[in-house]
Amino acid sequence: MIELSTNRGCEIVDITPQVQRAVRDSGVIDGICLVYTLHTTTALIVNEAESGLLIDIIDKIREIVPGVGYRHGENGPAHLQASLLGNSVVLPVENGIPLLGTWQRILFVELDGPRRRRVGVKVMGSDVAR
Repeated sequence: MIELSTNRGCEIVDITPQVQRAVRDSGVIDGICLVYTLHTTTALIVNEAESGLLIDIIDKIREIVPGVGYRHGENGPAHLQASLLGNSVVLPVENGIPLLGTWQRILFVELDGPRRRRVGVKVMGSDVAR
C-alpha cells in the first residue's frame, strides 16, 4: 500500500518510484502490476510528468466538469472528474520493473484535497525469469 498526503484541492503526484519499489519488493520478474486508488475523488493515469502538462490536465478536467450545480454537493465535481479519468492502471512487469515508455510516469490525481490518501499495488506473475 502506498500512502501519501496531498497539499492542494487538485494536484497530480508522481508515484512511479513507489510503484517501482512495490514491484521490486514483490519479487515478480514477469507479470502485471495493478495500481488502484481506494478513493472516489481521486484517479490514476499514465502520462508525462512535465509541469506544464500537469497544469493543463487539471485545467482541462476542471473545464470539462466545472465546479457548480451538482446534487451531490460540494465535491460532486470531483466524483465526476475521477469517473472520467479512471481509478486504476495496469502495467506489464518485465525483468522485475513496470514497463513504461521513455516519458511515461504513474500519476495520482487528487481532485478533492488536501487529504491523506492510499493507493493499492497488486503484482502478479512469475518470480523466475523465462
